[in-house]
Amino acid sequence: MDFLPAQLISKKKMAQEHSVEELDFLIKEFTEDRLPKYQMSAWLMATCFNGLTKSETSNLTGLMRDSGRKLDFSNLSSFAVDKHSTGGVGDKTSLIIGPIVAAAGLAVPMMAGRGLGHTGGTIDKLESINGFNTRLNLDRFHDLVTENKLSIIGQTEEICPADKKLYGLRDVTSTVDSIYLICASIMSKKLAEGIGGLVMDVKYGSGAFMKTPEQAEELARLLQFIGESNGLKMTSFITNMNQPIGRFIGNWLEVKECIDIMEGQTFVENGHDFYSDTKELSLTLAGAMIFIGGKAANVDEGYKKAKMLLESGHALEKFKEMCYNQGASNWPIAPHKATHKMAVLSPKDGFVASINTEQIGWASVKIGVGRTKTTDPVDSAAGIEWVKPIGHKVLEGEPIAFIYSNSDSKIIEASTMILDAVEITDSDSNIKNEPLVAKYISSL
Repeated sequence: MDFLPAQLISKKKMAQEHSVEELDFLIKEFTEDRLPKYQMSAWLMATCFNGLTKSETSNLTGLMRDSGRKLDFSNLSSFAVDKHSTGGVGDKTSLIIGPIVAAAGLAVPMMAGRGLGHTGGTIDKLESINGFNTRLNLDRFHDLVTENKLSIIGQTEEICPADKKLYGLRDVTSTVDSIYLICASIMSKKLAEGIGGLVMDVKYGSGAFMKTPEQAEELARLLQFIGESNGLKMTSFITNMNQPIGRFIGNWLEVKECIDIMEGQTFVENGHDFYSDTKELSLTLAGAMIFIGGKAANVDEGYKKAKMLLESGHALEKFKEMCYNQGASNWPIAPHKATHKMAVLSPKDGFVASINTEQIGWASVKIGVGRTKTTDPVDSAAGIEWVKPIGHKVLEGEPIAFIYSNSDSKIIEASTMILDAVEITDSDSNIKNEPLVAKYISSL
């Protein structure tokens, strides 16, 4: 059925609900270049102001999923399950979770993304491993998941082309932050993977897109509604992103942290294990995946199985297998080393009271961990080593962080950004010690 685009724009401008046929018209016409960008831009802005209903969001998600190829793992004896994070700083858990869950006997087809804004991307991290190929075609991806239970690739041109075109337009029209468009974008790609279950890690805090637990929960519940209405088994965790996760931020540095954890190593300094949050969050999310995949009776049992698979070395073997299968033939993996290392020193005595984690993310982008434009290269060796988490005592002249960079000028700029992002107070009496996981949401 044909519609007049201006009428549909007007309808959303008046906060009226679209039928599935109207949404289908908009998506198909835009994907096939028959709807001008200026008209789709107007519709996106109207959607940002007036929102979508749950039904509209679910319908839009399905139409975006159906705009391209869909994978099918229903012929496998193993349940197919994935995890998605809404993004953070130092958020590297997919590199540990995928191997754990595959070692549990579940199929894990992961389509991951590159860094977005101030947040890191799993694909950029994996591509810091020399030879690792994240650009496999979908047939090879399907074969690897079928044969070895695990593969991680980037989104291909065949998967959700409507989402790719829409996102490119949203990025330049200031319409990225609509919760409804965020949900449709995330879930259309996940549904196209052919999975039966999904665990969501929805972050809140200074380093997240959602700044409060309440906003994160609203997003999580809408994501869960869309997934469940499209046949997925879903669970969600609301997790803390008020400070970087783990010790390291940066593509190769984060890979190294994950390998250390899979090898059973710790990073203890002044009585604090800086790898503990990365490990704990990985086990929590992997345990939920093992549960919804039917390999555990509940999430607690799933957590215990995940811990056993990590600590026994089975997850490390799965990670090595994935690296070999995707082109990284050398072990141990060759490291990347930056030419410059600089300590960021505390300007006074006190306690770290808060961290503007988004600012830390932008500091990492400044030195090449991420991109300011999609065409920018990333520097695998660049990164930040975080020394003082919230609540820790710091002395004047003592390092808060170390910066690794291949540029003298950028390292100075990043140092200033980090100092501006850290609040140091005289007393620790009013510093909040927030849990890593704020809430678990499930209807299973």
